[in-house]
Amino acid sequence: MSSVSFWSNWRQGGQPGFDSGSAASNAIELTKRRPTVSLTKQGADTGHLRVNLSWRMRSSDIGAPRREGGLLQMFKPQVVQAQGPAVVKIDLDLACMYELKDGSKGVVQPLGNFFGDVNGPPYVKLSGDDRFGAPSGETVYVNLDHKDAIKRLLIFVYIYDGTPAFARTEAVVTLYPSNGPRLEIQLDERAPQARSCAVLMIEEIKGEWTVRREVKYVYGFQAELDRLYGWGLQWGRGYKTKV
Repeated sequence: MSSVSFWSNWRQGGQPGFDSGSAASNAIELTKRRPTVSLTKQGADTGHLRVNLSWRMRSSDIGAPRREGGLLQMFKPQVVQAQGPAVVKIDLDLACMYELKDGSKGVVQPLGNFFGDVNGPPYVKLSGDDRFGAPSGETVYVNLDHKDAIKRLLIFVYIYDGTPAFARTEAVVTLYPSNGPRLEIQLDERAPQARSCAVLMIEEIKGEWTVRREVKYVYGFQAELDRLYGWGLQWGRGYKTKV
C-alpha cells in the first residue's frame, strides 16, 4: 500500500457544508459506449462537484435483500460473506490523484491523512475515511471555481485491507455536479484479484471540462495506477491510523 512520501499532511477538518448539486432525480450512467459527459455543456463547470463512493454486498453472496418497514435496506458493509463459511473483510477507499497547471502533483486519500483542501491547492478535499459502513459512504469535493488552476484529476478506488473483492461488491461512484443530472459509474466488471480501480478522469479537453469513465483495474496499488497514467509521483509504504 502506498502513500506519497514527500507531501506533508493537508489541513484537516469536518465535512464541508457544500451544495449537494442538482436536485434532479434522473441520472446519466457512464458506460463503455457512452464514456464522457461535458460539464461545460450542462453549465456545471463551476461550483462544487461532489464525488461519492458507496457499495453493498452482491445479493448472490448474501441472499435476497431484506425489507424492513416496506423499504429496501441498502447498506455498505465492512464484511462480505463469501460462498460458504468464509468471510471477506473489505475496506474500499475513495481517492484522487491531482495535477495542477503550476506543475504540482499529489494525492488526496485517507492513507497518510492526505485529506486535501477545497479552498486552496489542490482544490480537492476528502470528507473523511469511512471504515464502518455509513450510508453516506466516502465523498471527494472538487472546487471548480478554481478549475483554471487544475490540469487533471484521477478519481480512483482501492481496497486498503483484506482480500481483493471488487467482484463481490456492488460499488458505485456518483458525481453530483452543480447543475444538471447526477452521473453514475458502476464498478461491476469482474476483476477478482484487482486491488485498485481507476474510475474516472476530470480534465479540460478543447475548452470543455469533461468527466470520462475509465474503470481500469490493476492488481497493485497507487504506484501501479501512477505508472498507468504517467503521474510521476514518488511512493512509499503507508498505513492508516488505528481507530
